[in-house]
Amino acid sequence: MKIAQVAPLIERVPPQLYGGTERVVSYLTEELVRQGHRVTLFASGDSITSAELVPCAERALRLDPEAPSPLAEQVIMLDKLRRRAHEFDVIHFHIDYLHFPFCRHDRWRALTTLHGRLDLPEVRRFYREFSEQPLVSISMNQRAPMPPVNWAGTVYHGLPLDLYSYRASSDGYLVFMGRISPEKRPDRAIEIARRSGLKLRIAAKVDRVDEAYFNERIRPLLSDPLVEFIGEVGEAEKGDLLGGARVLLFPVDWPEPFGLVMIEAMACGTPVIAWRCGSVPEVVDDGITGWIVESIDEAVAAVARTDLIDRARVRAVFEERFSATRMASDYVAIYRRIAEARAPVRRPLHIGARPIAERPALQRPPERHNLLCDHA
Repeated sequence: MKIAQVAPLIERVPPQLYGGTERVVSYLTEELVRQGHRVTLFASGDSITSAELVPCAERALRLDPEAPSPLAEQVIMLDKLRRRAHEFDVIHFHIDYLHFPFCRHDRWRALTTLHGRLDLPEVRRFYREFSEQPLVSISMNQRAPMPPVNWAGTVYHGLPLDLYSYRASSDGYLVFMGRISPEKRPDRAIEIARRSGLKLRIAAKVDRVDEAYFNERIRPLLSDPLVEFIGEVGEAEKGDLLGGARVLLFPVDWPEPFGLVMIEAMACGTPVIAWRCGSVPEVVDDGITGWIVESIDEAVAAVARTDLIDRARVRAVFEERFSATRMASDYVAIYRRIAEARAPVRRPLHIGARPIAERPALQRPPERHNLLCDHA
């Protein structure tokens, strides 16, 4: 198939440091190429890919000290895509919803994966207005707050099987990884470490919006000798940190749409202790790949029981459920349905190339098309 992948421009694909969505786009793109599909990636110009790269910003906007407006750059990207939309069997968006008016009026063969939270009032209003657009959720729980929309499927994230190395034993410490923010609850992780008497390594970024929270609530807790704050880490350091951990702490306090770090830990054989929020029950097999808890007391007790978890089995479950190969195959099945169900994309019109009378597409209203809607 001829597939376009449209990535956010905030981070490159794959990101140098933090960046879950861009990381997933990279894994998906590379696996689709490996499977023989013709893939075009619309992303920042510093992205690294074996697909055809269409640079839509000079470099990732978050790490660009002279970054222009993200909205302006995305509009430029959509215009570049508009000129080439007729080339693709399907266009797969990972940029929320800015493209929806194009999809509705230009009738692109488009699919949108929703990577973020969907429980905000303005989000419900918007998706109710564009309810015909084919959408993919990254967990079933993510769908819960949404109005009736056109779900094309749910596809769990996947990683290349050789991305992280399996570790048969740990170095005994706990790890918290990802982002410092109130909903991620690093304070819970620190309390669990204190009560367990185990070292906690925190590898996480601090966004500007969360700097006050970090300085007022988390920084004072970092003076504990059991706590080591590392900051953002890249791919190689991430594998070493996760692989050497006794357990990954995932003490979230919000409807987590997926939680990529959970399967990154599982790829190393490292079990996960996670709060029963959002996607957690769909990702973690309680008692097999980790423990699902609802309080700090339960989390501390779970830390003491992590030796009961078979790390080899954790890795085996990861290979079965969360590989990039499985993720790409799931998406290709949806792509084929999209390509069959959506009306063909017209090639761009070049006024003057032919007389108006020879362009019948302008003489009648567009045909209605059946909507793809798979609630399985």
